[in-house]
Amino acid sequence: MTNVTDTAATGGPVPAGRGRKRLALVVLAIIAVLAVLLTGGAMAYAKQFDGKALPGTTVLGQDVSGKSPEEISQLIAERGEDVTVTITADGTEHEASLADLGVTVDAQATGQAAVAREDSFMDVLRATWSGEHVVEPVVSVDEAAVASYAKGLVPADRTEPVDAQVVFDEDAQTWNAVPGQSGQGVDPQVMVETVTQKAPALESFSVDQPIEEIAPAITTEEAEGVVGTIAAVLEQPMSISGPEGKTYEVSAERRNSWLSVAPDETGQQLVLSVDEEGVREWVAARADKDSVKPKDGIEQVDSDGKVVKVVAEKRDGLEFTNVDAVADELIASLKGSSPLEIAFETKTVEAEVEQVKAPEKESEEEKSEEDGKAQEEKAPAPTGEKWIDVDLSAKTVTAYVGETPVWGPRSMVDGKEGNETVTGSFEIYLRYDRQDMTNANYYPEDHPKYYYTPDVPWVQYFHHGYGFHGAPWRSSFGYSGSHGCINMPVSEAKWLYDWASIGTRVEVHY
Repeated sequence: MTNVTDTAATGGPVPAGRGRKRLALVVLAIIAVLAVLLTGGAMAYAKQFDGKALPGTTVLGQDVSGKSPEEISQLIAERGEDVTVTITADGTEHEASLADLGVTVDAQATGQAAVAREDSFMDVLRATWSGEHVVEPVVSVDEAAVASYAKGLVPADRTEPVDAQVVFDEDAQTWNAVPGQSGQGVDPQVMVETVTQKAPALESFSVDQPIEEIAPAITTEEAEGVVGTIAAVLEQPMSISGPEGKTYEVSAERRNSWLSVAPDETGQQLVLSVDEEGVREWVAARADKDSVKPKDGIEQVDSDGKVVKVVAEKRDGLEFTNVDAVADELIASLKGSSPLEIAFETKTVEAEVEQVKAPEKESEEEKSEEDGKAQEEKAPAPTGEKWIDVDLSAKTVTAYVGETPVWGPRSMVDGKEGNETVTGSFEIYLRYDRQDMTNANYYPEDHPKYYYTPDVPWVQYFHHGYGFHGAPWRSSFGYSGSHGCINMPVSEAKWLYDWASIGTRVEVHY
């Protein structure tokens, strides 16, 4: 038997399932038509409000629909400028603007916020169906500025509270607490809270700011506590163990120079600080002073490789390896008033022994030929450290680059008896192309040992008053006869001056 729920146009029966399907299609068609109408209308609506506040947008309770960011910014700026804050302090009224109190009204940001949208079509639909869109003004409050204004309300004839301090007596090398004192002042938090709460409304308002007896922010008890902390830091034993049983004491005077006391950023409490950079510099200076640079030894050998003379004994170096860690521990002890128990760690840096060919005495012809070759600069320069060999037994000076003799040996005059030339390892530290030489600081002009020699050429000092220089007053060389310097022919002193430099190594030996 067939159920009939509808009748066709012909008057015949229609099944129930087909009727429901036809109804659904009709509903979908209606929705589609409405969607097209709404979409078209919304898009037209969106175009109309492009770059402007949508309908229902309000700022400070005022409808700004259709306004541009610039128009809204101007509105907010004018509202902010019109705000007057009336402050009553000690019976006296004071008027201030928001700017006077450190309040910033960002009118431009507010205007941009009022027109901002993530998707114009959806925003238009939302504005159409949901109604009001409230935008809060962008307002920021500088609490420190508000507090400063509040403190400025105290009349000049009132005694302000004085914070306790901690001061250092340089002469007595002691830290002392200076007591704090109560006085007339304000609790700025009253004004800070009121301004923070009411300023964003951009409406005039009043503040009652009491002036009253207040205690100092930093009390005498707190200052005395800091002095006690410093005393504990100074009482603790602090020393650093070094190589070969050496001890570096960290004296109380040294610790005092690294400590300082000052209020924190809020001015509400004292802070004990350590000069960390100063500590690190001191620790590094101790290590630098006792570290040893390795110095290679030098041996002269003959053509068979046999050592004929030790020019300079090798000296191993000593390197400090935990300087930063020692500084960290010292800083921690100064901050925590705990004993310092740490040692420098070191390692040996091995020096080497360099063997050089013993130079043979040159004839005048060989010297001339060598000088000519040097001027031609045809051969590649040898590699290695530049150094100068002064042989007091042979009365010669030889220039080396690494293992290779590049000039000499050349005859010279060294110190005579009673004025012997110093021996050892040195470096050139001072040079003059011309210098007047005299011993007037030691002898008067009429003394037999007095001398004054002007314009001595090509001077290079390697130890105190000992140096190389030209001696135009001498006609022969190869003996002892100077006041201690190495006298050389002028042309050879110039060659050595041009070749060497500050820091060039000098080995003087017998």
